[in-house]
Amino acid sequence: MDLSLLFTLALIHCVALVSPGPDFAIMVKIATSQPRNTAIATAVGVSVAILAHTILSLTGVSLVIKSSHTLYLLVQLLGASYLAWMGFGALKATIAFFRKPKRLLKGEEAESSVATEAQANTGDNSQTKAEKSLSPRQGFMTGLYTNLLNPKALVFFLTLFSALITPSVTPATKVAAALVLFVLSLIWFGFLALMLSKAKVQQKMQRITPIIDAVIGVIFMSVALAIVSNLLLV
Repeated sequence: MDLSLLFTLALIHCVALVSPGPDFAIMVKIATSQPRNTAIATAVGVSVAILAHTILSLTGVSLVIKSSHTLYLLVQLLGASYLAWMGFGALKATIAFFRKPKRLLKGEEAESSVATEAQANTGDNSQTKAEKSLSPRQGFMTGLYTNLLNPKALVFFLTLFSALITPSVTPATKVAAALVLFVLSLIWFGFLALMLSKAKVQQKMQRITPIIDAVIGVIFMSVALAIVSNLLLV
């Protein structure tokens, strides 16, 4: 087993994990507004998607997709559509918030503050009735789709393994690489889920929810536009 190769892959992957992107954005959004079990499920979903990208790259499936103009075009269009839809939803939520009458906003803030304070005192991290709570399954699928349908993730892992995984690399090292990247992803996103889903953190973050939605909307829409722009320029 090539330990130096595994260390290099782990280091590069860690840098990619902490870099701002759709995965980080969706974790912040869900962990600060949803129950802890949903946030953890989202972290697992993103990590499973990363594992899937790793396996596809190691087995050569990603290379086949990248080499086929039609397949890669479909993947990019599907990914751009999903990211644009997520971004549009986040921006729509921000616009809807600022369109509400100030009197209504103040009333909702007061009600939200009381509800969140009660959650902090009782240790209950459930959502208020005013918010739509996602189930753990929905959280898992959101995390899974956000990473799996991102064409940039496919290209990243394909490029990473094409550069570092040579024909001489043993199957044991390849399996270890997949496990290392999966575990690192689970640790990082699980950490975000646990930290940001704390009642006190959620209480503070609720005050800037519109800003969070706006930033997330811009990130998702920017990635989607970048994908479409690359398609038009090719």
